[in-house]
Amino acid sequence: MDIKARLSQFDDIRPFCNDEVEEAIEKLLSDEEFFRALRYIKPNEDREKFSAFMRTCKTKEDFKHILSYDAVMTIARQSAFSLDISGRSRLPKGNPPCTFISNHRDIILDAAFLNVMLYDVGYGMTQIAIGNNLLIWPWIYTLMRLNNSFIVHRGLPIRKQLEASTLLSQYIHFSIKELKESVWIAQREGRCKDSDDRTQLGVLKMLNMGGEGDIISNITAVNIVPVAISYEIDPCDYLKAKEYQQKRDNPDFVKSERDDLFNMETGILNDKGRIHITLGSPINESLAALPRDMGRTETYTAIANLIDREIYKHYRFYPRNYVAYDLLTGTKRFAEMYSLKDKQQFETYLQAQLDKILIPNKDEAFLRMKILEMYTNPLKNHWDTKE
Repeated sequence: MDIKARLSQFDDIRPFCNDEVEEAIEKLLSDEEFFRALRYIKPNEDREKFSAFMRTCKTKEDFKHILSYDAVMTIARQSAFSLDISGRSRLPKGNPPCTFISNHRDIILDAAFLNVMLYDVGYGMTQIAIGNNLLIWPWIYTLMRLNNSFIVHRGLPIRKQLEASTLLSQYIHFSIKELKESVWIAQREGRCKDSDDRTQLGVLKMLNMGGEGDIISNITAVNIVPVAISYEIDPCDYLKAKEYQQKRDNPDFVKSERDDLFNMETGILNDKGRIHITLGSPINESLAALPRDMGRTETYTAIANLIDREIYKHYRFYPRNYVAYDLLTGTKRFAEMYSLKDKQQFETYLQAQLDKILIPNKDEAFLRMKILEMYTNPLKNHWDTKE
């Protein structure tokens, strides 16, 4: 069966093919909601000129390398002090396709920032796994598929979810082995709101489903490279804290589509300070050393630990991480890592974020603790790997 025929098996989740690009671009250009969103990033963009420019893109590669790259770098220039990457020397020799697994802070930007940084170091952009819960408007669905994203279906009945996970896994294996394209997927479903990053076993079970060997062989086949993404400032920290209290007070609380959109907008547009991406070491060599006689759960747990330790080792820290740790623990363990000015600035920032939270029965002490945990947990996990 040729590649085109194989691709048709994944029509429900795959990115657009190159022969679908022109039609998808025309669909975007006819959507007023798309241009309304564009104005947030490029308020002075001339619609006619931009439309003509979009129409010059004939392939996904054109779209990613020209339009998407420019859009992401525009966001970085407007909302970040810096954006950089380290660890290129750890990438497998010959640049084979990999599955990049990272911690998950921002709904949209984690993979977007990784892609532009990989492109800058000559590696090439990845396909991106994105949950269907975020494809709220038709233009978002079209844009994501144009941008080489594949769809992760969530919230299905158990049997349907198993079928969807199997198809997703088969697509990732197909992308790595036959399309020779790298993919990005988060280490967990949804953002880790308290930054205590841990790879969900369900993600590894999904990756195993598309292989034909044992667990270790199947995971080895997708060439996992852990990635640590560090934001100096999380603009959604107060929204995450707010959701913690809402779920504490009402266990049945579920965010609305409007909440998801506001989280996306806040993450994209607001200040993120310094952003650093660190490529960890591929885990295949460590996988080969794992005993083959472990039980399934033990095996998945061991693989998750390999990924987590690589991520923990390679976080980048900023003064506010050290201040938050000392404030949360009531110690001065990291007092040498920040100045009095750093501490005052963070405390002012923290109070300003808390003031944005408007909910019934607001528990400021709880909310403050949750925001402090977000900046503290990566530091705690990092030091645990040293100890």
